[in-house]
Amino acid sequence: MQTLLAESIRDTPEGREAEAILRKCVHCGFCTATCPTYQLLGDELDGPRGRIYLIKQALEGNPVTAKTQAHLDRCLTCRACETTCPSGVRYGRLVDIGRKFVEERVPRPIAENAKRRALAALFPQTGLFGAMTQAGRLVRPFLPASLADKLPRAVPPAGEWPAPRHTRTMIALAGCVQPALDPAINAAAARVLDRLGVSLVEAPGAGCCGALRFHLNFQDEARDDMRRVIDAWWPLVEAGAEAVAMTASGCATTVVEYGHLLADDPAYAAKAARIAAMTKDIAEIVAAELPRLEPLLARAPRGGPKRVAFHPPCSLQHGLKLRGVTERVLAAAGFELAPVPDAHLCCGSAGTYSLLQPELSAELKKAKLAALASGGPEMIVSSNIGCLAHLAGGTELAAKHWIVALDERLAGSED
Repeated sequence: MQTLLAESIRDTPEGREAEAILRKCVHCGFCTATCPTYQLLGDELDGPRGRIYLIKQALEGNPVTAKTQAHLDRCLTCRACETTCPSGVRYGRLVDIGRKFVEERVPRPIAENAKRRALAALFPQTGLFGAMTQAGRLVRPFLPASLADKLPRAVPPAGEWPAPRHTRTMIALAGCVQPALDPAINAAAARVLDRLGVSLVEAPGAGCCGALRFHLNFQDEARDDMRRVIDAWWPLVEAGAEAVAMTASGCATTVVEYGHLLADDPAYAAKAARIAAMTKDIAEIVAAELPRLEPLLARAPRGGPKRVAFHPPCSLQHGLKLRGVTERVLAAAGFELAPVPDAHLCCGSAGTYSLLQPELSAELKKAKLAALASGGPEMIVSSNIGCLAHLAGGTELAAKHWIVALDERLAGSED
């Protein structure tokens, strides 16, 4: 794709990156076949190819309007188009650049701007978010269904977190919303890794990884979040931690890009690159330890749900490009994987998308739950807290993180 970017952005780092991405696009349209919003709306401008044209026109200096902004807002950033694209177009980075560029030129209505600012302020504050979640559960009967469904019916207890006792150490991100919605996830990961000879530790003060603010176009504030995470983790890195074990694939997709997102910060570039290189989804770590895990599984009782539907979040399959890894671990643990049609399509959670685009999100959620239920599972498992919270409100099936299911399966095995 030929480009002639406007002088205001042409020679900036973002301009050079956007131009390189745009030049890779050959207009083939394969991306539209896997774009959830294009499938729902049938509008070229609500598919990746159309949005690429909109971003190109904006960066070339053409007028941008609220209509341009609306089409970019409706993108889930699921990155299914990247998986489909034969030319390797990094659409996710391009849409981040395009959204920021448009955001700086198109003022939002006061109410919408206030809503986005409130989300950017509330969600990363773990304590405040937790308090509001508890309050919301108390008044659940009086809340609109669309909001009530997003609150957990009950918050599972975390259970025991093993004290550090192994030479091998890994770092866990507590995150912003996960401690309030499901504190059992990281604790379960710590117990599983403890059985495998690895101590999992959280660093106080790390907080939000920056993904939420970044995708709301508060990118400078998001980079501050990233620097805070790096500062909190760095003593553990220097002490010999071998990896960052991520239990939320949505966060992992951002942390693995720290090196790129902070490349122009001389004080953090090297540290960010190292953190990014150390970051792995918990499935990668457990899969690498299967020879040690399988004997434990052989001795473990086999009660509880057996047939499960695995929902691979977009961040896992399209962002991290990890397909089949979690499924291999679940199969090794004795779970029967129910077939899930159109598993590549987004569930509609997408961070704050379900709050900002509720109608589209609800349609995607309905379709995803129907697909997950079609194989007759006893339970839904996933690997991202946002997806789990989103889906759990619309089904009677239990929905939990797969690492929690694995920990429950291992309970009673002899270490």
